[in-house]
Amino acid sequence: MSVQDSRYAVSQVLALCLLFLGGCAHSIHVTPVPPSVSTSPIDHALQVQVPLLALEGADRMPGVIMLDWPVSDLRQAVIEYARQRRTFTEVHDEHGDYTLAVHAWLWLRSREAYRYIVHLEADLGPTGQPPKKSYVVEKETVGSRIRWVTTSDQAPIAAAVQAVLDELFDHIEQDAAVFGKQ
Repeated sequence: MSVQDSRYAVSQVLALCLLFLGGCAHSIHVTPVPPSVSTSPIDHALQVQVPLLALEGADRMPGVIMLDWPVSDLRQAVIEYARQRRTFTEVHDEHGDYTLAVHAWLWLRSREAYRYIVHLEADLGPTGQPPKKSYVVEKETVGSRIRWVTTSDQAPIAAAVQAVLDELFDHIEQDAAVFGKQ
């Protein structure tokens, strides 16, 4: 086999590996919808930041094999959820009177069935100032015994995100007096 043939064979093997790895990733997209709309929104514009989305696999190692969930998807989900819920009069990703900074973790555990744990740590306060309130919310959902296709990850992750955002915004609304006029 010539050097040129060897290089071609290696490039073909690498291409197949990349195709296999890229084609098998479970692409996650969440679109949580609030169960209710706030009847008395906080009279401020909210900026949503999601600087962290960490994934930890079933073996407690960083990353989740075959799972692609970009932080931009979670950030957009939080923004749209907040807009629809109307807890604040306006919601943006680049400016606002108040900033909600959400750090998120997805932990995947396996026993008899896969368990998906979404953990949020959120700080809320006037933009450019220390937070007035901090929140920690964690919800767990149970998935299938086998992660063969994207839907086996999609549904339980979406359900856990829905549950954590519902609870987070319930807490924020209970604390509305704290976020009154600046």
